[in-house]
Amino acid sequence: MVTTMTKYETVIGLEVHVQLDTKSKMFCRCSTDYASAEPNTHVCPVCLGMPGVLPTINKQAVEYTIMSGLALGCDIAPFTKFDRKNYAYPDLMKGYQISQYDQPLCGKGFLDINVDGVIRRIGITRIHLEEDVAKLHHESDINGQPYSLLDINRSSIPLMEVVSEPDMRTPEEARQYLMKLRTIMRYLGVSTANMEEGSFRCDANISIRPVGATELGAKVEVKNMNSFKAVFSALEYEEVRQRKMADEGKKISQETRGWQDEKCQTVSQRSKEFAHDYRYFPEPDLPPLHISCDWIEDIRAKLPELPETRKERFINGYWLSEYDASLLTASRELADYFEAVLGETDFQNIPQDKGVKEVANWVVGSVNSIMNTGGADITAFALKVSPASLCHLLVLVSAGKVNAATAKAVLEDMYATGQNAEAIIEKKGLSQISDSSELVAIAKKVLADNPKAVAEYNEGKTQVIGFLVGQMMKQSKGRANPNIAMELLKKALEEG
Repeated sequence: MVTTMTKYETVIGLEVHVQLDTKSKMFCRCSTDYASAEPNTHVCPVCLGMPGVLPTINKQAVEYTIMSGLALGCDIAPFTKFDRKNYAYPDLMKGYQISQYDQPLCGKGFLDINVDGVIRRIGITRIHLEEDVAKLHHESDINGQPYSLLDINRSSIPLMEVVSEPDMRTPEEARQYLMKLRTIMRYLGVSTANMEEGSFRCDANISIRPVGATELGAKVEVKNMNSFKAVFSALEYEEVRQRKMADEGKKISQETRGWQDEKCQTVSQRSKEFAHDYRYFPEPDLPPLHISCDWIEDIRAKLPELPETRKERFINGYWLSEYDASLLTASRELADYFEAVLGETDFQNIPQDKGVKEVANWVVGSVNSIMNTGGADITAFALKVSPASLCHLLVLVSAGKVNAATAKAVLEDMYATGQNAEAIIEKKGLSQISDSSELVAIAKKVLADNPKAVAEYNEGKTQVIGFLVGQMMKQSKGRANPNIAMELLKKALEEG
């Protein structure tokens, strides 16, 4: 039976706007640190769009765009120019946007994504550089009448647009593409790429067509998505809506729709049946740019090790699983922290047959857990627990000074207080008990208190030893050496 899901193929392309993390704006010297600033305080005649002013090109923004293009395998244009994109909108100060039209900085490229173990290559159409617009704040007065306020601080922030080919076929592919693109932008250091702050924004184009068809269907653009979950949900909703309309014989209109997160649906905003005439023409106040081969190679030399390459190195060089390597390289800072721990002098005191794996387990396990609970990132974590401090804690575990369970609690205290491991262990009396004579007394009490477990063990249910070890850990407040505890319990049980 042919179902709706097998009759149609979904076609998705993404336009991602990335705010570049430069100190000054695209065409003036105003600060880009606008997020927490008072409205309309980071402005000047240029970004206000006053008559007679002259823009100047931000060199750092151009370099960041070229760097991004190189990381995505793009062709870098030897010649590029800026253009005026003319349209009237309240958040556009000049009545036009300085952008790039027919000669962008970066041409064809690609991004490989992994979805359920299948590698898909998504084409990059182009990457061009432009300026961001101002920001409208929609309010209501005491009578409920709507009005809007304009904050110009964001106007002319450098904005890089990464346009994909319509190569994605599922909402999940779109989500994976976005996540990987954001990771690359962060590795490069060109953007904070925070969707919730608006520095990484996505417009999605989605259409359907009968399976086997090559002609694209009517394209619907979806806006107002500020998280990966929202992008996935919006595309999933739109995919179902369009297939249902096609089954009912209804025409799918080419339009722009907005995503309403609270209602989990898209709503029509405006028709796009006819192409908007932006009346592009070369920006007369800015000279064309000639990008020399030497400049490109200088920028290429500044490229960091990218996440995919670093992951492969972690797998082949450190013998980590693909899962661990993926988690560790999810951010450049986390991967740096992991390798910094391995680089500590104390690391030589951890048995080499398990040292790297031990560090990886702690970073992806306990460290990530603390960060998730506290809402911190690895940079904030490292201010409290340096790589050297974590390494020293692991040495104490390896030396039997403290067991792993207690060490996790110690790590939490290290993050909370900024103190070193030994100070916390001594202050709270957490040193591991490895003295057999001290543990024998605890073992005898545990066996006396748990006759049922002892009987089960004697009946052949040897797995009950785990319960008894747990009781010893409880009696010793987590300080007993679990390996010695188990040996003592076994000996006592076998001797009757």
